[in-house]
Amino acid sequence: MTSPLVATKLHVPRPRRDLVRRERLYQLLERGAESRLTLVSAPAGFGKTTLLVDWLANRKGSGRAVAWVSLERTDNEISAFWRHLLAAVGGAAAELGEDFPLHLLPEQRPDHGLTAALLNALAELTGEIEMVLDDFHLIEDKAIVEEFAFFLDHLPANVRLLVGTRADPALPLARLRARGELAEIRSADLRFRPEEIANYFQNTMQLRLAAGDMERLSERTEGWIAALQLAALSIRDRSDVSQFVANFAGSDRYIVDYLVEEVLRSQPEEVRRFFFSTCVLGRFCAELCDAVVGGHGSAAMIDALDAQNLFIVALDDRRQWYRYHHLFADVLAAHMPDAERQRLPELQLRASVWLEQHGEDDEAIRHALAAPDFERAADLIERATPEWARARRETHLRTVIAALPDALVRSRPALSLSLAGPLVQAGEIQGLAERLDEAERQLRAVGVEALAPHIGAIELYRSALAQMRGDLGAATEHALRVFDLAPKDANLERAGAAGFLAIVAWSSGDLETAQKRWTDCSAGLLQVGYISDILGLTYARGRIAVAQGRLGDAERMLEQGLSQAAAQKGYPPLGSADLATGLAELGIERNDLDAAHEHLARGETGDLTGLPQYPARSLVAMARLEQAEGRIEDALALLDEATRVYVGDFFPNVRPIAAMRARMQIEQRDWPAVERWLRESGLGPDSDLAYVREYELITLARYLLAKEDLPATLLLTDRLLGSAESGGRNAAVIELLVLRSLALEARGDSAGALTALRRALGLAEPEGQARVFLDEGDRLAALLRAATKGRAASAHARKLLVAFGAPQAPRPVEHPDLLEPLSERELDVLKLLRGDLNGPDIAGELRVSLNTVRTHTKNIYEKLGVNSRRAAVRRAEEMNLLRRDKPA
Repeated sequence: MTSPLVATKLHVPRPRRDLVRRERLYQLLERGAESRLTLVSAPAGFGKTTLLVDWLANRKGSGRAVAWVSLERTDNEISAFWRHLLAAVGGAAAELGEDFPLHLLPEQRPDHGLTAALLNALAELTGEIEMVLDDFHLIEDKAIVEEFAFFLDHLPANVRLLVGTRADPALPLARLRARGELAEIRSADLRFRPEEIANYFQNTMQLRLAAGDMERLSERTEGWIAALQLAALSIRDRSDVSQFVANFAGSDRYIVDYLVEEVLRSQPEEVRRFFFSTCVLGRFCAELCDAVVGGHGSAAMIDALDAQNLFIVALDDRRQWYRYHHLFADVLAAHMPDAERQRLPELQLRASVWLEQHGEDDEAIRHALAAPDFERAADLIERATPEWARARRETHLRTVIAALPDALVRSRPALSLSLAGPLVQAGEIQGLAERLDEAERQLRAVGVEALAPHIGAIELYRSALAQMRGDLGAATEHALRVFDLAPKDANLERAGAAGFLAIVAWSSGDLETAQKRWTDCSAGLLQVGYISDILGLTYARGRIAVAQGRLGDAERMLEQGLSQAAAQKGYPPLGSADLATGLAELGIERNDLDAAHEHLARGETGDLTGLPQYPARSLVAMARLEQAEGRIEDALALLDEATRVYVGDFFPNVRPIAAMRARMQIEQRDWPAVERWLRESGLGPDSDLAYVREYELITLARYLLAKEDLPATLLLTDRLLGSAESGGRNAAVIELLVLRSLALEARGDSAGALTALRRALGLAEPEGQARVFLDEGDRLAALLRAATKGRAASAHARKLLVAFGAPQAPRPVEHPDLLEPLSERELDVLKLLRGDLNGPDIAGELRVSLNTVRTHTKNIYEKLGVNSRRAAVRRAEEMNLLRRDKPA
């Protein structure tokens, strides 16, 4: 079950009849066309939506298509948000007569890869699109806002974004404002001016007011549109207009409360009853209203309200679905008479039943919770939970369960257990052990038959808890109990247990056992159709195979996983982009940098999608590639970004990003930075040889070697070598032998150095491992030349010597007016920016990822002190930076 797609949210609301034309605001919106973002931000009742709708309706012949989304609180789930956004863009593309890859609609939780795919697809469109997101203040989920900020930051030039909101969103507004990429329309702009107030009363509402009354209304309401509209509705059937105007005072909600009472008092009893009965509905149609009010006249009532401009908004072109103006609905709820308020539970339940019958489970649950009929809500949630779990809607599941009384959740063991998964995913495990014990006791009290379907899940969560606490022994014990206690057909629980045993073995450095357990886990997951999880563990198996020195096995696993992903119907499953990243890392290990570029590009194009860990994984691979091509500063910048977006999981973090940074800083001889990392890591030459710290300890050995502390280098590498050899971790063995070779050579033991190097070459040659040698640069070249001589000459050494033509770090491009020097690669990008190529084309021309191009472009803008492509090219030409021939 994916998050539901509500088509009515994708229609631009119909403009009201006889609205006051607001030419000055239309001009502000038009002038904002050059901005990346137009923000229409003001409190409720200032006419934000009305302005956007009316501007779009009156803007003829612009040639720009519109992608509209009316956001709701239910869109605070990342899959719901992006599904609606993608569907809106697809409709806009069709408006332009162009195809859009609607297969991008995710079947599971979307991620950074989906955002990149959407950006790329938008950049491919030849026409222009205005994307409008109304009521953005309802989006409170941090993950959605952060991903949307990335989307905004990389918006292609043919797309303009307009956001209507009651409060400024947590987007990089200050940066956009400084760059001139933000247009703003705020309360002061939206307030009606005196001439607009006069126009509204005379022409729209057909009311003639004395000049003094008009002036007092303008003063009292301060041009606030909601108050003016309510005042007009109150005045039109009164004879004592001047007295009415003189009687109300105050501002904001006090005015609204007063005026709503006046409006409601003038309505017939049946209209008031309809208002109070249906204001609980987020959106409504005549059939739903009939079900809620218990009658058959809702269609005629809705038509009458629409004709009288009584605060309802049409949500589709056929005028079947509507909603109340948000402010009006709020105040109706506040002014509801006690008799109507007592009917609310019944009304909410009627809505819940109708929505359930029409497949709107999320809304049915919301109304059941509001009734509140918690038993009904719990039934609906239990029914939906298996599909939500499969679709990775953990956040939504946790939210709706949290809305139930805890006592009710605990009284339903199955429901209580369904909360365990989201809590484990969020890392919130306090009290979870007690919850699992309580559920087991309740199920045992009912009988063995009640316990049997759930005991596997209980033990699985206990294994997860133990692993999160670092108790690998208990994690193993509980995982093994799953096999003893779970039914034979409990494929998901048995697969999960095999997976946790694989993680325990991996964390302990027993890589062979980890591989076997992962194979069992994959087979079980295949039985229940958890393809994304299979791809995730396939990535893990590939990394383990690399650690074992089995690059060929890793390649076969990853390619097989991609084939499995390609065989799935519809949107590529999550995890497919991770596999492409794994293949890129293999290309780097073998020094096949062309292949690495190609695989990274596969993950960037949107044809594949990644797990939550993918953004950091891909950035790390890009950084490794930049390092291999001699661009350390760019590599470090990518690692910084990877640190920012890093998302952990149950897999052991055997290659911490901080240690990767330290390795590059050792190469730069940035000793303060490296020594800061050492202090923070708490490592020393005598530290325990735990496998999860092996990478860090080898990094320490690199530092000791660079500082020419040869005795400490040899002692540490000797200890690490014994541990790696006993664990069958050949990648570490090869690296340690190379370091020992360099240390022995520096100590004057050339024979010992050559012996260590020959052994490393012998292990590396069958799998084509090269980067571990090439990263050492010229200091290893002399030893490699020695290894090509004599009876034990190494063919692999000869190949490596050929590859030693790898580029050195290029000199930066300097200029007295530059804030900072441009790197050679940034200059390459700058030259291509002056042409007609878009971002993906530039990435293809330079054989780098789109993300890398974006990073370089951002750096170019900052160094040149500009905020647009055109300004960057103009500034570069003024500084004569583009004097060289344009690259082919």
